Amino acid sequence: MSTPLPPFPERQDLSDEPVLMELTAPGGAPLRADAARNRARLLEAAARLVEEEGVDRLTMEAVATAAAVGKGTVFRRFGDRTGLLMALLDHTEQRFQAAFMTGPAPLGPGASPAERLRAFGCRVLRQTSEQLDLYLAAEPDASRRFTSAPYRVRLMHVCMLLRQAGSGADVELVAQTLMGYLDPVLVSHLTQQRGMPLERLETGWRDLVDRSLAPRSTRSGGE
Repeated sequence: MSTPLPPFPERQDLSDEPVLMELTAPGGAPLRADAARNRARLLEAAARLVEEEGVDRLTMEAVATAAAVGKGTVFRRFGDRTGLLMALLDHTEQRFQAAFMTGPAPLGPGASPAERLRAFGCRVLRQTSEQLDLYLAAEPDASRRFTSAPYRVRLMHVCMLLRQAGSGADVELVAQTLMGYLDPVLVSHLTQQRGMPLERLETGWRDLVDRSLAPRSTRSGGE
């Protein structure tokens, strides 16, 4: 069972945080106050269902019943079950993005790029582990996997840190490789199926970062 999600704040409480998933209506206009409240009510109902029954039992119909609205309302607001699950992770992602953009070092500004990159991966691994069931269930299909807002924001941040650290490699390809290490499916395989402790994954992440930032001559064995 996943760790309970943090409480969903009122809309105004997020005004000073970066937003990963815009609270917009299908046409692109900002949500009205009543629509934003209804969205929060649906997410609170979904979070309760996940906590009480597990993510596998979460359906659009169950959320509609728990929130006392029509099923069509849930589909209009979130599109499909994946959209609902990603929205459940939205607040967690916003908090994480605020932490690595403006929070204290070493995750936030004030530490060296290498230190921030090491802290970034370790934080992702722990956050993913704590909400593993939800992250796995919210995995987008192949057509959306690498274009979702949370993935793109994380990727851009890793690319930025690699450039700031003076990486001489193809930054985007290295960043994609590093992101692959943090994939929830891999985390699940290593921790649940292989029985690896999270500390081992964190050590492996730091080692991978150091190897990615090592001078080219060091990486190639001095040849």
